[in-house]
Parts: sequence; structure tokens; C-alpha cells
Amino acid sequence: MVSNKRILLFLIVILVILGFGSWLIFGLPHKNSLPESNLSITMKILSTAFQNNNLIPAKYTCDGKNINPPLQIIDVPENSKSLALIMDDPDSPIGTWLHWSLWNIDPQTKIIKENSVPQNARQGITNFGHIGYGGPCPGSGLHHYHFKLYALSAIPDLSEGATLGELQNFINSHTIAAADLVGLYSRQ
Repeated sequence: MVSNKRILLFLIVILVILGFGSWLIFGLPHKNSLPESNLSITMKILSTAFQNNNLIPAKYTCDGKNINPPLQIIDVPENSKSLALIMDDPDSPIGTWLHWSLWNIDPQTKIIKENSVPQNARQGITNFGHIGYGGPCPGSGLHHYHFKLYALSAIPDLSEGATLGELQNFINSHTIAAADLVGLYSRQ
């Protein structure tokens, strides 16, 4: 006879495997880590300046030229109407710090060049209080900078200088696919 505790433990294990199994076993994003959608595991965002989970060169930080790194976009879903990009630092001691927001990127875009913004794309206001890119500039410790790319089912009708909240509301209801590139930086 199987005890009730063993049955309960078995059910919990099954729920964990069903709910979080792919994330725990394969390192895939949990469904709540990005907006609800049919997330693509093939769409990617890369950089020729640094590898995922490796150091961002100082050139792209406040200790260097403070310009955006080159980014490469791969396998955008065919039904995408536009792309959006958010760069943030969740390790900031005062909460996630917005370094860059960019939207209305043509879904045919393959490269965002160093120190540039794609034609017709718009930029939002950052936590630095200005529009455009603001590079890594941590006070202390190693920080993780996420370059989050979203393939969208519509084109945001947001003005230059829009807030992250305005962009995030649009992203949350129009995301087809998402990808994340993480760069590291420390001033130690």
C-alpha cells in the first residue's frame, strides 16, 4: 500500500517536470521569463563584439566610447511586422536599470551596426534620463546586461522618447518570438 505522502510527493515531482522541466533540464526560458506567446527557440540575437554570458568590451561602456555594440539578428519569424529591443541591467541595486529601448525595427534587419540605429527605428528614454543608448556603468560588482529582442505582430505607434512602460505594454500583447543576449561587465 502506497502512503499518501508518497503519492503527494510523486504528484509534486510530475508538476515540476511539466511546469519547469524544460527550463531546469535544458536551460530553456520558463514561460514567465518573457511575455506570453509562442516563443521561438530559433530566433537569436548575437554580437560580434562579445559572446553570450561573456564580458562586454569597455568600448561599449561608460568607461569607453559609450556606443552600442554591433548586434546580429537571426531567424526572425516570417509573420513579424516589426522588432523591438530592450537592453537592461537587472543587477542594479535600485532595481532593473534601462540602458536602451528601440522599436519599429524592420523585421528584415539582420545587423544593428556599432554606434547606430536602424533606419526608421525609434528610441525611448532610459534611466539615465536621455533618449538613446547608455552603456554599462555599474557602481560595483559584476552585472548582467540583457539585450532582449522581440518579434512583434504589429508596429508600435509610439513616439520617440516613449517610456519603457509604454513599450512594454505593446510588447506584452504583440510578441511572436523573443531572444536574449547577455553581456557581463564589471568596473573592478
